[in-house]
Order: sequence, then structure tokens, then C-alpha cells
Amino acid sequence: MSKRVVVVGAVAAGPKAAVRIKRLNPDIEVVLIDQDSLISYGGCGIPYYVGGDVADEKELRSTSFHMLRDEHFFEEAKGVTTMTSTRVLSIDREKKTITAEHVATNEEEEISYDTLMLATGSEPIIPQIDGIDLDGVFSVGNLHKAIAIKERITKGLVGKAVIIGGGAIGIEMAEAFKDLWGIDATLVEFKDQLLPNLVDWEMADILAKHLRDNGLEIFLGEAATEIIGDDSGKVCGVRTSNRQIEADLVIMAVGVKPRSQLAKEAGLHVSAGGAIVVNEHMQTSDPDIYAAGDCIEITNLVSGSKFFAPLGSLANKQGRVAGDNIAGIPSTFKGGVGSFIMKGFDMSIGSAGLTLNAAKQAGYDADISLTSPIDRAHFYPTQAISCFTLVFDRRTRRVLGLQGIGPMGDGVLARINGAAPLLCEGAVIEDFNNIEMAYSPPFSAAIDSINAAAYVADNLCDNRMRKIDMREYFDFMDAPEKEPDWIMVDVRHPKQAEPFIEKFGEKHWISMPYDEVRKRYKELPTEKTMIIICNAGSRSYEVQRFLDHNGYTNNKVLAGGINVVRRMNVDWLPET
Repeated sequence: MSKRVVVVGAVAAGPKAAVRIKRLNPDIEVVLIDQDSLISYGGCGIPYYVGGDVADEKELRSTSFHMLRDEHFFEEAKGVTTMTSTRVLSIDREKKTITAEHVATNEEEEISYDTLMLATGSEPIIPQIDGIDLDGVFSVGNLHKAIAIKERITKGLVGKAVIIGGGAIGIEMAEAFKDLWGIDATLVEFKDQLLPNLVDWEMADILAKHLRDNGLEIFLGEAATEIIGDDSGKVCGVRTSNRQIEADLVIMAVGVKPRSQLAKEAGLHVSAGGAIVVNEHMQTSDPDIYAAGDCIEITNLVSGSKFFAPLGSLANKQGRVAGDNIAGIPSTFKGGVGSFIMKGFDMSIGSAGLTLNAAKQAGYDADISLTSPIDRAHFYPTQAISCFTLVFDRRTRRVLGLQGIGPMGDGVLARINGAAPLLCEGAVIEDFNNIEMAYSPPFSAAIDSINAAAYVADNLCDNRMRKIDMREYFDFMDAPEKEPDWIMVDVRHPKQAEPFIEKFGEKHWISMPYDEVRKRYKELPTEKTMIIICNAGSRSYEVQRFLDHNGYTNNKVLAGGINVVRRMNVDWLPET
């Protein structure tokens, strides 16, 4: 009698495991079950479908050779018995059966298994606020919701949209509304930055400015307290802790959580955060039950702790590993570093590993290098500036994370992908100093952005460089009278420094060009703390080294330089 494997959940990890099992051992009977009628779709592509980059929702459910991944596809092309619109109600681990309900008829059916796999995914977090059930309020939990949202837009029913939540999905949806459809889109985020827990505030602030420059209205540090409806029960606005915003459509995008109730009710080990606990073979606490995808927690290969990483890329890898083990091939999934990238209009932003805040919370003596290099050779005509944050541990010199933001393209992606394998292996700053990246002037600078970020970290760790953090610098610029003994020493060209001197006066800002410092350094005010400023930070560091050698040690470098400042939300920059 052939072995029967039942897979519950048919979006990413489930189908990957099902077809992998069948490919490795065609004698195994594989049953794929999902409560939805639409299966095996690219959920990460939903914002791009709403925004029009993907014209038809069927493209999200199709293979690269244009076959629709439906019941017919899995049964005829893959040999997998497929049951859609079928909800699994319970698991009897002793009898090794599941009870399933056919959604259309409410008829229940008992299905036996030899091995069970759970790929139940995640579900949107829905805040408990008034008005959540009004007509026109949506989450982006499945493809049906996306189709309904796009239908309203194409019928001209949406002129103003409010997106609650400043994570990746919220930003992508806001961009989709504004960029293609011209809808007035407002994004409301409870925390004081976009992409909380994914990037640190400097990168998030650059992104926020870029989104605002492209017409999005963004309110940070505000909680949505109520969704307002009209007399007919349709949404007409959102009330926050600070304001009321008009809306014809509201998107709830405050995050997702593991869908693990089925596992929990079956007595499987579920973490405090609600994720199914598995080992490296994707086995749950019951060795005959596996789990993969957005319903599980994985090991963070930087910190060693467990974390929730609902990413389609990881779900597919985990599904393959589960399929291997179920089919009798030993295979492991060690964990991940949460590699992430997304676009926002003309910018891309990405990260891998820990943020500075997460690293400090994990107990590291963490610091960052903030750099703003050009993304290709300085003489190449299309060169542009990207900004990077490298997070490292001062005590061990281990690199803990890398974040980047820059022009839309592969520049940031290449650096994140270059960093991720090193982070997985516990690499130190020297490994990042010496990582070999492909070089050609149209693609990168001879000193790659990763190397440049590591060089700064190296200098900071060895106390060759002293920096002022961007937030401390902003606090000064907002109220320079609070630090009367500070002065900005601008080593850029005098024409670049001139608008700043005119605005802030020589009391706070002086010009001493980079190529004149060696002759004129004795003119500098030794009684004041000098903040040395250039565009990217490299000239500032060299000047700092020279001044230190000559006893002028009361100085700090503005890490990242004016390149970073110009890309952030500041209102004190002079017109240039």
C-alpha cells in the first residue's frame, strides 16, 4: 500500500512540498488541500497587480510557461490530488486523520494520512477599532481581496485612500494607488518611522522623504483610532490620534501573524508568538507532522534567536526541505537573516540581518557605519548616490546587518545579496573589507559600496574615527544655541559651503576647503568642538586624522555627510 501525504495549505510552501515529494517518489500519494478556491499564487505580487504592473490576476497564478496553477494543473501535470474550497477543521494525531469541511456544502470528510504537512500561512492582524467592518475597508490577506480592491478602483469609486500601516505591504499599496491610478493616498503608521523592525531610522527617513516627494501623505507616530462611516455604512474617513482623514477606501496593513490555530488545537508545540515550532528538518513536535512557510518560526542566523519571517522566498525553500525529508532524503533548513528588498517609486530599499535597535536589544555592543557612496564609477555618466548602514559589534567586530537605499535598480539588491551569505557565517568586519564584488564602471565603483561601509566600521572599531550620529547632529541643527561651543567645519568647495554660512553665520559654520586644511588648520577654533563636514564623509575623516596628528583632537565627523542629510526630512537646509 502506498504512503499517503496530506498537505494543508496550497499557496507557497505547500505546493512546493507536494510537487517535490511527487517528483522524488511518484509512488507516494499526495493530497493538497486549501480552504480557498484560488491556490498557488504569488502573494507578494498583489500590490503590483493592484497597481497595474501585473495586468491580470491569473499571471500571479501562472507558471513561467503560462500554465494556470489550478486543480487541473496539479492533478494532471503534477500528479497531486487537489482539494480546493476545503477547510481542515481538526487533526486527530492518534488516528492520524484530519477532518475536512467542503465549504460549498458544509459536508465533512475524514481523511487519513501517514505524514501530514501544515502550510497554513499567515493572516492579517486586524486592530480592534470601531468601523473595521464598514464597506470599503480591506486587508490584503488573499487574492480575492486584491481583485475586489482593483474592481472598485477601475470603476472609479476611489478618489482617496488611507493605508493603515507603514510596513512593506502598506508602502507598496500606497505607491500602487498613487503611481498608476492617481488616487490621493495617505499612509498612517503608529511607530515613528516606516518599515519598523526592518531598517533603522536613517534609511526609513530617506524613504519617507522620497515617498512624500512623490505625492504620498505620510503621518508617523499616529495611531488610527476609528474608521468613520457614512449613513449608508460605507467608509468615509479615518480618525487618528491627531487628525481626521477623508477616505473612500481603507487598507489595513498593520502586519501579519502565523495561522497556527489548527496546530495549537492538535497539541503541537507553538511558540509564545503564535508560530509553529519546527526543527531543521521542518518536523513539528510530532515527528509525523511537518510545517513550513509563514506559519512557522525560524532561527536568526545572526542572533541565534527565533523569529517570524513571512517571506515567499523562504517559504519555498522550507517547502522543498520538508518535501525532501518526507520523501526520505535527509535535508535541513538552518534558518535565515531576513533578507528583504522593495521598491518605492524610483528608489529601492533593502536589508539583511539585524537593525541597530535589534542588535542592542540582543545584547551586542552595537554601532553603525553610515556611508553614502556612488553606485558606480565616479566618471560614469549615470552614477548616483546610495546610502548604506552597516551594523557591527564593537566587542567582537562581527557584522550584524546591512541596510541600503538608492536608485531603483540592482545596486542595493546586489549589496544585500552579497552581505547575506557572510552574515549567515558570522563574518567579521575584515571579511566585508575583503569581499570580492564584480567590478565594471557601469555597475560599481572600484571600491565597492560593501567594502566602503566596512572600511568605515573598521576605523570606528579601532578608534581611528570619531563620529557624530545623525540624530545628535539633527538635534543640534534644530537648536544650535543649545550647543554654543560646537562649530561646523565645512571642507567642501567654498561655493557649497556659502549658503550654509549665510544661513547659520560664521558663529556656527565656517569654510575650510579640503585642499587648504594642511596650510590653514591653525586658524581653526581649538576652544570649540568641530563637526567636520563633507558630502560623503571620506574627506572629513582624512581631515580628522590630520587634525588629530597635530593635536586638534576636539572634533567629530558627520558620518554619511551632506549626501545623507539632503535625502532626509529636514527643514533647515538652505536653498542651493
